[in-house]
Amino acid sequence: MGTTLNYDPVTKYMSTELITFTPDTEIIEAIDSMIENKISGAPVLNENKELVGMISEKDCITVIIDSVYHNQPISTSKVSKYMTTNIKSVSVEADIVDVANEFLKKNYKRFPVLDRNGRLVGQVSRRDILRAVKDMNITTWQD
Repeated sequence: MGTTLNYDPVTKYMSTELITFTPDTEIIEAIDSMIENKISGAPVLNENKELVGMISEKDCITVIIDSVYHNQPISTSKVSKYMTTNIKSVSVEADIVDVANEFLKKNYKRFPVLDRNGRLVGQVSRRDILRAVKDMNITTWQD
């Protein structure tokens, strides 16, 4: 007879004090904030606080290419031009093993965590999952 294993919910490890941007945030302001706050990306919310994108370091690196190769000024560019809108998120109902599996399948460093109504309630990163691994007490091994 099998035993159902219960793993910690993603909500135990997710960050809830998030730095967020709007689509109209100037990209250089977002870059400054990411550097200052030592984060590699952040959710982008519209005026109704709905998740509309994610902006990452990789997205921001595109700024230099646009500036050099396309002669576009950095100072007037907005987050909306660079953010990723095809967003992969996880549910508040997911556990850390579900999220770990998603990280293995996708090349993302973070996932927004959404409630049942699709509202942003937090963010979980690879590092958060590493904290969960450290905390896990593996008791399923048998001799």
